[in-house]
Amino acid sequence: MANRLAHETSPYLLQHADNPVDWWPWSAEAFEEARRRDVPVLLSVGYSSCHWCHVLARESFEDEVVAGFMNDHFVNIKVDREERPDVDAVYMEAVQAATGQGGWPMTVFLTPDAEPFYFGTYFPPAPRHGMPSFRQVLEGVRAAWADRRDEVAEVAGKIVRDLSQREINYGGTEIPGEEELAQALLGLTREYDSQRGGFGGAPKFPPSMVIEFLLRHHARTGSEGALQMASDTCERMARGGIYDQLGGGFARYSVDRDWVVPHFEKMLYDNALLCRVYAHLWRTTGSELARRVALETADFMVRELRTNEGGFASALDADSDDGTGRHVEGAYYVWTPRQLAEVLGDEDAELAAQYFGVTEEGTFEHGQSVLQLPQQDGVFDAERVGSIRERLLGVRAGRPAPGRDDKVVAAWNGLAIAALAETGAYFDRPDLVEAAVGAADLLVRLHLDEQARLARTSKDGQAGANAGVLEDYADVAEGFLALASVTGEGVWLEFAGFLLDHVLARFVDQESGSLYDTGADAERLIRRPQDPTDNATPSGWTAAAGALLSYAAQTGAEPHRTAAERALGVVKALGPRVPRFIGWGLAVAEAVLEGPKEVAIVGPAIVGPAIDEEGTKALHRTALLGTSPGAVVAVGTPGSDEFPLLAERPLVDGRPAAYVCRHFACDAPTTDRDRLRAALAGRD
Repeated sequence: MANRLAHETSPYLLQHADNPVDWWPWSAEAFEEARRRDVPVLLSVGYSSCHWCHVLARESFEDEVVAGFMNDHFVNIKVDREERPDVDAVYMEAVQAATGQGGWPMTVFLTPDAEPFYFGTYFPPAPRHGMPSFRQVLEGVRAAWADRRDEVAEVAGKIVRDLSQREINYGGTEIPGEEELAQALLGLTREYDSQRGGFGGAPKFPPSMVIEFLLRHHARTGSEGALQMASDTCERMARGGIYDQLGGGFARYSVDRDWVVPHFEKMLYDNALLCRVYAHLWRTTGSELARRVALETADFMVRELRTNEGGFASALDADSDDGTGRHVEGAYYVWTPRQLAEVLGDEDAELAAQYFGVTEEGTFEHGQSVLQLPQQDGVFDAERVGSIRERLLGVRAGRPAPGRDDKVVAAWNGLAIAALAETGAYFDRPDLVEAAVGAADLLVRLHLDEQARLARTSKDGQAGANAGVLEDYADVAEGFLALASVTGEGVWLEFAGFLLDHVLARFVDQESGSLYDTGADAERLIRRPQDPTDNATPSGWTAAAGALLSYAAQTGAEPHRTAAERALGVVKALGPRVPRFIGWGLAVAEAVLEGPKEVAIVGPAIVGPAIDEEGTKALHRTALLGTSPGAVVAVGTPGSDEFPLLAERPLVDGRPAAYVCRHFACDAPTTDRDRLRAALAGRD
C-alpha cells in the first residue's frame, strides 16, 4: 500500500511512495505524531538524481524488516532537498558541524521538537569499513531514546544553542576594493591546478562562479593570469569526460583530478551556469571551443530538459538500465572498443577510439571508457569525426535513458533563462531566446502569485506548496534582467523589480544589511538559514546583491544599490580568505568597481527605407558583447517609459545612438560600433 508520499508532487518523494516505510512529508502533523507516540523522528533528505540515495533506498527502505523496525520506533520524514533547501541547509549545517563532512542522502534523528541529536549520511546494509550498518544505527538510536533520554535532550539542546549563535552579520557600507579583489586572485592562484585546470583535488567540481569572477577581473584590470586560469580550466573541462562529447552538457562533477570520470548526473543549474560561462569566455577570447560548448550545452538543455509547459526540468539521473535490468551509474554514456566496432566498423572504430580516448583497459569500470577529447583539434578529419559522432549519438539514443526529474525549480530556471537569452543573442540563435522567454512566461504564469511571491517549484503545470527562498527571488530576477537587456521588453524589468522588492522587504536584515535564505514570514525552523558562500549555485545572498545592483543600474533605484553594496560587506570579509567559495560575490564586486556601466541604445520608432534599423540592431549587439563587468543594456525608442535609462536620450542626427553611462551620467553618445566597443572594453 502506498504511503503518504503518494500525494506529493516531488519526483523524489514519489520514488518512495511505495516503500514499506511509512513515510511522512515534512509537516507539523508528522512532529505531532512523534509527540503522541513519544518516539524520535528519522529525517531522510535527498534528491531524485542522487546515486547513493537510490542505493540506500534499495538496500534499506525497500527491505520489509528494516522498514518494519523504522515504522515501529520512529516517525519517518522524507524531504526533497531541492523543494525544501531551507530544511536541508539547517540540518546539513548541524551534520557538518558534528561530523566535519556532509552529503546526501542525509540521515538525521530529531526530537519531536525538531532538534537534531544524531547524524549521518549513507549507511550500508551491513557493517563496512568501520561504518555501522543502517540497522545498527536504528537500534542504537532507539536504545538511546529509551534508556538515555536526558543525555539525548542535552545533546539536542547544545546543538540548537550552537547553531543559534552562528548568526552572520557581515554588512555595512564598505564594499570590497582593489586590495581585497587582488588578494582573492592571489588566493585562487595558490589553489589553482596548473597541470589540469580547476582548483583543489578530487572530487573536482566545475568552478562556474569563480570563472565568472576571473573573466570580469581580466576585463577590468587586464590580468592575463586571471584569463589564463579561466580559459585553461574551461578547455580541460570541455575536453574531459565531465562533458558529454556526443550530446553536449556537463555532468555534476569529476571523481578524479583530471576531469576524466564524472558523477554522471546532469543538473540544470550546472549546465545553465556553464553555458553562460562558456558564452562569456567566447565573448572575451573568440575561442571556437568555447563557442561550440556554449551552443551544445544550450541545445542540450532545450532538447533534454525542457518540459511540456516550457520550463526546464531539474536533472537527469546518473543511473540507467545497462541492458540487463540492472540500474548502473554511467551505463548510458560509456563505450568499449568492441561497441565502437559494432556501430562503426573496424576502421572508423579505430579512429573513434583515438579521437575519444577509448582504450581496451577502459577509463571507467569493467573495461568501459568515458568519451574525452585527449588530442588537440585539427589532428582528425572534421567531416569524418562528425559522421562518427552522429552515428554514435544515434545508437546511444536507443539505450535505456536515465530518468528525468521533471520538477521545475524557480531559481535554476532563472539561471537557465539568463544563459539561454545571452547565448541566443551572442550567436544569432533566436530559438534559444524564445526558449528563455517560454521559461520566463511559465514562471510568471505558474510560480508568481498576485503579490509577486514565488513558489519554489512546479511539476506538470501545478505549482508546489513550498515558498520560494532567497535564491529563487535572486536568480529569477537575474534571468528576467538578462531577458530585458536581450529582448528590449521592459515587462521583464518590471517583474524583476517586483521580486527584488520582496528581497528588500522580507530577506534583508535592516540593521546589518546581511541577508537570510528564507523570508521573515517563512516557517520557523530551529535556525533561520543564512549562508553567503557559493555551493553548486551562487549563494542567494550574493545572487541577490548582483540582481539588486543590475536593477539599480537599469532604473537608478538607490535603495536597491545601497542594499547591494551593504550585502557585499561579507565579500570584503571572506573574499581574501576563501575566494573559491564566494566567487559570485567577487564577480558582483567587480561590477561595483566598474560602475557598472549602463548602456542605452536608442533607435527610431518607425522603420522605413530611410531609417537605419540595422544600426539599432548593430549597436544593441555590440553592447551585449561588451565585456565590462556587470554592464546593463537598455534598448528602445527615445524616452521609452519601459526603461528609465532611455529617458532624455535622443537620436543623433536622426540616427540610432548609444549612450554609455555610470549612475545615469552619460558620456557623449556615439553612432559608431567601434567607439561603443572601445567604451565597453572593460578598462577606461
